[in-house]
Amino acid sequence: MLLSLTIHELAVVKSLDLELAPGFTALTGETGAGKSILLNALGLALGERAGADLIREGASRAEVILEFALEAAPAARRWLEENDLDGGDSCLIRRTLAIKGRSRAFINDRPVSLQALQGFARHLVEIHGQHAHLRLRQSSAQRELLDAHGGHEPLLRQVATLHRQWHEVQERLTQLRQHEGDQSLREEFLRYQIQELEAAAVEDLDYDALVEAHTRLANLDKVLSTARGQLEAVYDGDQAAADRIDRAAQELEIIAEWAAEFREPAELLRSAQIQLEEAGHSLRRNLDAIDDDPGRLIELDQKLALLHDLARKHQTSPPELAAKLSQMRQELDTLSHQDRLIAELTAQQERISERYREAAARLSEQRREQAGLLASRITELMRELGMPHGEFAIEVHTDPGATPRKEGLDRVAFLVTTNPGMPPRPLNKVASGGELSRLSLAIQVACIEARSVPTLVFDEVDTGIGGGVAEIVGRRLRELGKSRQILCVTHLPQVAAQAHRHLLVSKETSGRESQSTVAALTAEARKREIARMLGGVTITSQTLAHAEEMLRWAN
Repeated sequence: MLLSLTIHELAVVKSLDLELAPGFTALTGETGAGKSILLNALGLALGERAGADLIREGASRAEVILEFALEAAPAARRWLEENDLDGGDSCLIRRTLAIKGRSRAFINDRPVSLQALQGFARHLVEIHGQHAHLRLRQSSAQRELLDAHGGHEPLLRQVATLHRQWHEVQERLTQLRQHEGDQSLREEFLRYQIQELEAAAVEDLDYDALVEAHTRLANLDKVLSTARGQLEAVYDGDQAAADRIDRAAQELEIIAEWAAEFREPAELLRSAQIQLEEAGHSLRRNLDAIDDDPGRLIELDQKLALLHDLARKHQTSPPELAAKLSQMRQELDTLSHQDRLIAELTAQQERISERYREAAARLSEQRREQAGLLASRITELMRELGMPHGEFAIEVHTDPGATPRKEGLDRVAFLVTTNPGMPPRPLNKVASGGELSRLSLAIQVACIEARSVPTLVFDEVDTGIGGGVAEIVGRRLRELGKSRQILCVTHLPQVAAQAHRHLLVSKETSGRESQSTVAALTAEARKREIARMLGGVTITSQTLAHAEEMLRWAN
């Protein structure tokens, strides 16, 4: 259950530390006192999206902290263990909003995503809003209530998974069939392009070597003239460097006979002469090996031009043409075997469809079984809530041949009659506003009884009722409070008087600033608050006596 609620700098709440207790707790106060902000804070901490506009004026950040006891919440304990967030017998949820920056969420002081927080929170708290009866008119909401009451979640997940698989195969089949008409044209075009790339031998292409060879031939005249000139200079010419070095070495060798220190430079010159002669031989060999073929240069020019044209055509680079060829071959192979692929996918879809319909049939059976039980319980509660001739029915219409849907093959309809002898009709065509409010409460209570969420929050769900019916609603909430924690925002004294505990929300204004506060009422203060709810501005002794009597009867 929820042990405490702490709020800092949120809307009209500057700072609030609220301790909560088991049983049924009523929250009352004047309109505009700030009851809604407490529910907003609770919703925020449980994962609802919110913007920086909720931050109190003048503050840079807002924070909401919830502390829960987990003894009566085994599902929440399991979730924490599975997500490595276990903190023992209690749990802290913290949510922050900042003027600059995004909101952040924490479970046991470890950051979590908003989606994770929402998944965890559904094991701890359910909030039933004052406009829940409006959503009851929707067929989807009626189906969801029936499924929640029946505990159909595992089977619903299985049906939804099979639907997703069926839908994915269906999308692939649709795409393939859309292209069937253009298949032959596309195949012909692909074959032409493949032949074109094969003729250009792009698979064996060494583009860098081709560019290098072309560059060499394009500069061959410069290469030949430079190499020949240097051969003359080094070895073949009349004034070749090798001959001049030879003469220099000879001269030094002569004088070395008289001056030994010149022997070393003479030897070095002889080494240089040998190197020059080897360089000359190498130059001659390379020149002799050069094939001066103008036709080869033309051939390389044409080859490179073809490759660049193909690259532009396929919007790629010449080195990537081989990969493009492989890709087109794969596409052609896919198109060539498209009929076989369609047949395989069709068979796969039929297998999935068969499994889907088996699971959907089990879900339909469970829904019909639960529909009778839930309808009986809602009928019983309707009669308690001032509709003595009320009859409630739930119809489950199944279309076995319908296209698979993620929620199954059923249409769920809530039917009701409040007059004897009249057949049940769709809920949104029969019930008046006040009746719809009571019906909504009966449905919510019936569905809650089958679930194990430890904390339930009701936000003015008693709107549209009064008198004896309001007292019955209060008694029902008090009864629920024996097995779980109930928090109820109400304007009805008959409901508030039935609570085990009473909190008063009030707003104080000083200068230009307003602040909401929450206080637990003593027995005397509670009597005065019930009297205020009964009598308005002027509280008489008779009103106080009435309030005291209501509290005494409730206890």
